[in-house]
Amino acid sequence: MSDTPLVIREDHGAITHLTLNAPQNLNALSNEMLATLQGEFDALMDQPDQKVVVLKGAGRAFCAGHDLKQMQAARQAEDGGQAAWKDLFDRCATMMQTIPRMPQPVIAQVHGLAAAAGCQLVASCDLAVATEDAKFGVNGVNIGLFCSTPMVALSRVMPRKHVFEMLTTGQFLDAPTAVERGLITRAVPADTLDAATQDLAETIAGKLSSAVRIGKRAFYEQAELTLAEAYALTGDVMVTNMAQDDTDEGITAFLEKRPPNWD
Repeated sequence: MSDTPLVIREDHGAITHLTLNAPQNLNALSNEMLATLQGEFDALMDQPDQKVVVLKGAGRAFCAGHDLKQMQAARQAEDGGQAAWKDLFDRCATMMQTIPRMPQPVIAQVHGLAAAAGCQLVASCDLAVATEDAKFGVNGVNIGLFCSTPMVALSRVMPRKHVFEMLTTGQFLDAPTAVERGLITRAVPADTLDAATQDLAETIAGKLSSAVRIGKRAFYEQAELTLAEAYALTGDVMVTNMAQDDTDEGITAFLEKRPPNWD
């Protein structure tokens, strides 16, 4: 068995970089990759000193989706593979739902291809920066497998008719179109991808981390509520945020026209 890690973690100060490291199969979300990535996310849950997470892929692509060879091999089981597939999709759903629950904003840094569950992974991240030549698609329909689980994440960040067109045609979006439709936040020249992502990560990492954490949690919670419920929730969140000593210092510093003294 290879000693090469499936996910490489590198901490650059308060910014953690996680690199999907299975370039030979375009960083497919195999059972092993899912378990490893889930472990990294779980660890970061309890590491408040890490303020931002950047997720990227090694080799020619960000992520090509699930490992189809592994999925096909499961057909040899007595039940024809159904238990293995259910377990795979359940664990993938858990991992995708972990991202919005993480205290750190997670930025997808995308190059090459983000297909099927790989596109779902981009949609599940809080922010996404991609090269201008990157491609995004949920193309399972081309091989007879409708991308039903990826559409959950996509339909929550993009207009539904655009998502349904992607799902039923299997066609890919280029990065500028993905920006227009809300799947990613920025499309940049390939030679500036690292710098553009790092700049965004550093900008966020420079903010008061407790405010970002409470704000991210409220961002996702309010989205599932009625308008009145959302305002009630976020009003309480702002009261909690205002009561923090560091927020007091931040507002005082602004009024005194000086940088805040946040340790």
